[in-house]
Amino acid sequence: MENTLPGLADLDQRSRNIFKQIVESYIEYGDPVGSRTISRSLPNNLSPASIRNVMSDLEEIGLISSPHTSAGRLPTQLGLRLFVDGLLELGDLSADERHQIEAQVVARNDERSYEDVLTEATNMLSGLCQCAGVVLTPKKNVRLKHVEFVSLEPTKALAVMVGEDGAVENRVVDLPAGLPASTLTRAANYLNARMQGRTLDEIQAGLRTEVKDQKSTLDSLTAKVVEAGLATWAGADEADSKTLIVRGRSNLLEDVSAMEDLERIRSLFDDLESKRDLIQLLGLAESAEGVRIFIGSENKLFSLSGSSLIVSPYRNSEQKIVGVIGVIGPTRLNYARIVPMVDYTARVVGRLLT
Repeated sequence: MENTLPGLADLDQRSRNIFKQIVESYIEYGDPVGSRTISRSLPNNLSPASIRNVMSDLEEIGLISSPHTSAGRLPTQLGLRLFVDGLLELGDLSADERHQIEAQVVARNDERSYEDVLTEATNMLSGLCQCAGVVLTPKKNVRLKHVEFVSLEPTKALAVMVGEDGAVENRVVDLPAGLPASTLTRAANYLNARMQGRTLDEIQAGLRTEVKDQKSTLDSLTAKVVEAGLATWAGADEADSKTLIVRGRSNLLEDVSAMEDLERIRSLFDDLESKRDLIQLLGLAESAEGVRIFIGSENKLFSLSGSSLIVSPYRNSEQKIVGVIGVIGPTRLNYARIVPMVDYTARVVGRLLT
């Protein structure tokens, strides 16, 4: 199917300048922009009538719209996407902003757990951007302290994992029928002797080979319980295997002035509670290089609330992407300021992990 979406190549320089003025004014003030306002902003003295003709053309191709017949124009979500992809001029963080990010994320690092560091980074980013901050990280990064198997029924047990940070995770494990309770105890003892201070990834990598090599010293039933536990943890559902942190929801209420804005924010709050959908959306950024921007109904999660998501992946010491961090807010975000802020925060978090 031929792509009929407008691009920058479809706009002459005059149209680009007028379109850019409309978007930048909307981002700063949130109000429709009229032709007279634009004529005072442009360096070349175009008449309001000439500007209205250009605005009519921009509206016809779907880049701007008018909320009322006599009102000015606002960018559509399609227009915002074109602006972000082709006309956005990114700002640079000041030395003070860089210092503030590093000070809040790095400070007292040796006193805090991995998740505490990410929570602090999310709080900081939320405050600086006046949005809701989000971070997605695999639970497998948590270093484990203790595991226990609790029998539920003849063929199932509950594997209880406790992290060094006090977090508790439960998984239901399928077991052979008729398994004695002593086997669950032996399997737990075997794992506890080898897992303390290691992440789930490290445990899985080392124990699979070890269980195979030690089957002569580890009885077959105990080995089956250990292998079942490893298989269950490795195959955990995506939404259950990752930690989602959302902070600063109240920031989204500060500029609410109309009832329709309040309904939009309520809808966004509902979106944020839909953990599975948000995790799937953030997962798209894990396979990308650099900052990703999702605008409004480009993703079904924000189809009702008309929100934007700006996220960037962060990496561990092996330069492997292990999570994403960013912000959620209205579509009229200050993209030029927030994009470099999210990018720098992700790099600071990644540097901390190394």
